[in-house]
Amino acid sequence: MADFKSMQLHPLLLESLRNQGIHQPTQVQEQVIPLLLEGADVIAKSQTGTGKTMAFALPILQRIDPELESVQALIVAPTRELAIQVAEEVRKLSEPLGIDVLSVYGGQDVVAQIHKLGGSIQIIIATPGRLLDHVRRGTVDLSETTMLVLDEADQMLHIGFLEDVEEIISQTSNERQTMLFSATMPPEIVKLAETYMKDPKEISIRKQEITVKEIRQRVIETTDRSKQDDLKQLLRIHRPYLAIIFCRTKRRVSKLYEALLDAGFNADELHGDLSQAKREAAMQRFRQGETRFLIATDVAARGLDVEGVTHVINYDIPQDAESYIHRIGRTGRAGSKGLAITLVAQKDRKYLELIEKGIHQSIQKQVLEKPERKKEIISSESKKNQNPRKSYRSSGKRPRR
Repeated sequence: MADFKSMQLHPLLLESLRNQGIHQPTQVQEQVIPLLLEGADVIAKSQTGTGKTMAFALPILQRIDPELESVQALIVAPTRELAIQVAEEVRKLSEPLGIDVLSVYGGQDVVAQIHKLGGSIQIIIATPGRLLDHVRRGTVDLSETTMLVLDEADQMLHIGFLEDVEEIISQTSNERQTMLFSATMPPEIVKLAETYMKDPKEISIRKQEITVKEIRQRVIETTDRSKQDDLKQLLRIHRPYLAIIFCRTKRRVSKLYEALLDAGFNADELHGDLSQAKREAAMQRFRQGETRFLIATDVAARGLDVEGVTHVINYDIPQDAESYIHRIGRTGRAGSKGLAITLVAQKDRKYLELIEKGIHQSIQKQVLEKPERKKEIISSESKKNQNPRKSYRSSGKRPRR
């Protein structure tokens, strides 16, 4: 495996990596960084948690000229949370280089943003809507932007930002280097790449193997009527340290959030209808462990990478294998054994079949016993594989982590 030094990175970047305790590149970094340093356009099919932010941030910082006051690099992200997260990582790396980084997203004071943009800014990390607002006001000039990153491109398509992204691309230099990162490659994203990229090099980083090895997976067979009660029972049985619970829509997130609060669970909600301040506060509480259960939509949680997540629960089943892998990949990090639980009603069977086919394995099926029978788990077919940590419920002790 190559190391960062062999990639001919700037000594100050190497020092910044060492200061953060980062010594070996991830797979996506090892493959992408040399191509970007050569100036090639790159399409990387890569999911959250693979180290993709650093894969594009390091080459960008290497190629920025601090003496130029123009916006030389633009990173476009679909959500405010991801823009904030990317900006934090880029700022950490850029500190010793004297490169100015600005994040531009909704929920901020526009006047303050315009004031900041009046200075020398070399890198902008932005969401599409707010960035276009600045472009139309004339407060952002992208005509000299020669490096463009489209991060989580499939999610920008899902949210409805594709036309905005195309308008943003048209504002940048024709001589730009374009980098596209996406967990999936739907036809519209393929067409976008064909239209705006020059002979791109394609890299695909698969996480199926990581998912199978490091994350225990369970399917809980349920019904729509009993799903909420089954979730509450699961939370009492497993007592997660930190859990992300996925719902299909914002309305279902809010409904489940209220139900869990009423049942005495320490929960927060995360979806697009919340104000930016509320979303950031919810994320902060979850990162610090003040809130143990974060109920979220896929869109709101995109790019979310929190250390210590022990459980991912699919309250609503994802509709394809890649989304499933993307969701459950938020647990089982850094060699720890995470647990992914998916609640499946009869109408969800077709999606479960697609997921199992996509991950090349059958997921263990279980049926929760009703609480009045005072049995914790589960169907006879799974008794031989029962999780030892469940025994703590009778002892009153928390399991070691």
